[in-house]
Amino acid sequence: MNILITGANGQLATCIKALEHFYNQYNFIYKSATELDITNASAVFSFFKNNTIDYCINCAAYTAVDKAESNQEQAYNVNVIGAENLAKACNISNSKLIHVSTDFVFNGSSNKPYNETDSTCPLNVYGATKLEGEQRIQNHFDAYFIIRTSWLYSEFGNNFLKTMLRLSKTRDEIGVVSDQFGSPTYAMDLANTILKIIKVNNNAFGVFHYSNEGAISWYDFAKAIFDLNKIKIKINPITTEDFPTPAERPKYSVLDKAKIKKTFNVDVPSWKDSLKKAILNL
Repeated sequence: MNILITGANGQLATCIKALEHFYNQYNFIYKSATELDITNASAVFSFFKNNTIDYCINCAAYTAVDKAESNQEQAYNVNVIGAENLAKACNISNSKLIHVSTDFVFNGSSNKPYNETDSTCPLNVYGATKLEGEQRIQNHFDAYFIIRTSWLYSEFGNNFLKTMLRLSKTRDEIGVVSDQFGSPTYAMDLANTILKIIKVNNNAFGVFHYSNEGAISWYDFAKAIFDLNKIKIKINPITTEDFPTPAERPKYSVLDKAKIKKTFNVDVPSWKDSLKKAILNL
């Protein structure tokens, strides 16, 4: 079985690569943006024509949430056109697509975890382009798994965990937003879940939610990072209004994981247990 992973230099693809030795029965093909530009339809179709691909895991995305507000065309090209190109190529080639999306398709007005059928209403360009990417995939074929995730971090790439640890080396005090709530997701857990979906191979296509268990604020997350690393630093809880950003963010984006647990028999660790693992792997 040949598995194509786009966005090869990102943290999720890097986590999949770290786990591939557990899946020797598969042939993993990693492609970065320079090796396979998913925004270029002819390049995508040519690649699929010349290679037999059973599954495509689309880890490629424009994820710079604030920069997307001013780089709308680039975000649109990657998150919408890129997703559509892969969907079209998968459809023609009889391949299955696993596409990673985001909690930012919701506006955060809920007071309970979002399930897959809840109404979407993104607040920013990033969320809007990711939602349209989902819709383009769904318009072209049925053999897709769209996995919405949230607050992705790992020992690889740029993320909140690594930012907090970096800031702690130069600061004695830090302010962290305390009125935005969600669920951190250890990218290694998400990678494991994606590979389990492929292994189960039950064709239970559709939209799924995956993050670690628990609902916390960014302030809670930062505090846990420093506590687990035994770093002494003063953390000041601040409001969203105290820390204005170009992109508006949902105040609450906790995801309901019941569907993915039941469909693929997935175990979802708590955010704190997974954070401990990530820190051990740093």
